[in-house]
Amino acid sequence: MTLSRRAAAFLLAFGVWSWLLWPVFFRNIWVSDRSWLDGSPTAYLLVHLVIAAVSLILGTAIGVMGWRGLRVRRSARA
Repeated sequence: MTLSRRAAAFLLAFGVWSWLLWPVFFRNIWVSDRSWLDGSPTAYLLVHLVIAAVSLILGTAIGVMGWRGLRVRRSARA
């Protein structure tokens, strides 16, 4: 299956967006008052850590698919 150039660019942009959004989100969760109780991480922090990690993994996979889709289309033109 070959992606259209537009679809591949969208997937790549989604991957980049994930890497711009989720580290900032996690940094904000890390400093939240609800993230720590007596120096120990709370369930709030751990759940959001898992959400951010999964989102980064999926964003990376989607971005790689987009990158590969663009590369294939570029090499097909040559």
